[in-house]
Amino acid sequence: MRFINAKFIKSAEKKSDFILDNLPQIAVVGRSNVGKSSLINLLTNNKKMAKTSSTPGRTRLVNYFNIDNKFYIVDLPGYGYAKASKNMTNAWDNVMNDYFVDNDNLKLVFVLLDCRHNPSVLDIQMVNYLAENEIPSILILTKVDKLSKSELNKNIANISNLLRYNKNMIIPTSSEKKIGVSQIEKILDEYILL
Repeated sequence: MRFINAKFIKSAEKKSDFILDNLPQIAVVGRSNVGKSSLINLLTNNKKMAKTSSTPGRTRLVNYFNIDNKFYIVDLPGYGYAKASKNMTNAWDNVMNDYFVDNDNLKLVFVLLDCRHNPSVLDIQMVNYLAENEIPSILILTKVDKLSKSELNKNIANISNLLRYNKNMIIPTSSEKKIGVSQIEKILDEYILL
């Protein structure tokens, strides 16, 4: 699936702002600064589609991007930002839960992990939450250009073991080197056509 026309539609702060039309939704979730915006920009071939920042915690809203009027990529608030207040963290958690619960349009969640680090407690909780709620997910490893091939293979095996996740369902990506795009496009074809 090649994206021809991708456009930002809206940001939602609360459940009543969520888009409820019949188009399928693919959500992107992960820790702050893991590279969610960079992945969206890579897939849409537009460096300005989603705002990137060197400061973690910038995505505080649910951001909807319409892809060819066929589906949405939904950028969810990053979790685990240390400088966020407890109230802000709770608000983000509530928005995330509201988004996931009873969302018939949600077809798949991309869980992004930095390939250089072990999954955090929050990453593990997210993967477990999705599994418990029977929400399909794929692990996307970001920043793979920062590691050698042997380091990457070792980390993939480690992440797979820690999360009890099938290695074949883990996609290595790099927005810098444009790695992983074709694999993600094949996955999207499968889930959007369901």
